[in-house]
Amino acid sequence: MIKKLLIAFATASLLAACSEPAPPPPPPPPPPVQATSFMVFFDWDKYNLSPQALSTIQQASNAFKTTGSARITATGHTDTSGPESYNMALSLRRANAVKDALVRNAVPAASITVIGKGESQPLVQTGDGVREPQNRRVEIVIAGQTATPAVFNDPKSYCKALSDKWREYRVGQIDSITAAAMAKCDAGDYNAGIPVLEDALLTAKIPLPAPGYRWPGRPYTPA
Repeated sequence: MIKKLLIAFATASLLAACSEPAPPPPPPPPPPVQATSFMVFFDWDKYNLSPQALSTIQQASNAFKTTGSARITATGHTDTSGPESYNMALSLRRANAVKDALVRNAVPAASITVIGKGESQPLVQTGDGVREPQNRRVEIVIAGQTATPAVFNDPKSYCKALSDKWREYRVGQIDSITAAAMAKCDAGDYNAGIPVLEDALLTAKIPLPAPGYRWPGRPYTPA
């Protein structure tokens, strides 16, 4: 009798195991990140930025801020008029002018790589000594991950990162509002401290610890 009961129990257990639904398949890998590019053009033998160029750079800055961790490459070019050595230096000046404008728009300088190509890579093929407007340019390429940055894994660490940012850029200028927010963070009241510190940094045009993201990891585009 006991033997029959054991067999029946084993059979029921086996049937129950077989009836359990199969685990769901793993999620598909994220799609590859596509690079975003912008083009800025210059007058002949110039590296100052026109209003149109500044508008394009603002668009590039906004695009960068929607990413979690991206890199920007600013590559300068010239037309074929003038000596090659002069054009190489001019292409670098153009690329650095674009970098400076990006930094003024709160893009971290450490995220920007500057390259000068001189007249070696024309957009429009010409002979030597030709003043071709489309070849006098800087190409801005933004590439990187779109995943939420790891800085959001821990509210205590993120709150500290916000406080450190404010102290780094505002030495001796901690007002009562930011001081109170830092105290909230120290007390563990992150929901009260984090938004105030983020707003203070954005108002002062100071980059957040994860540019383009606000707590708790939501993408945003500054106004």
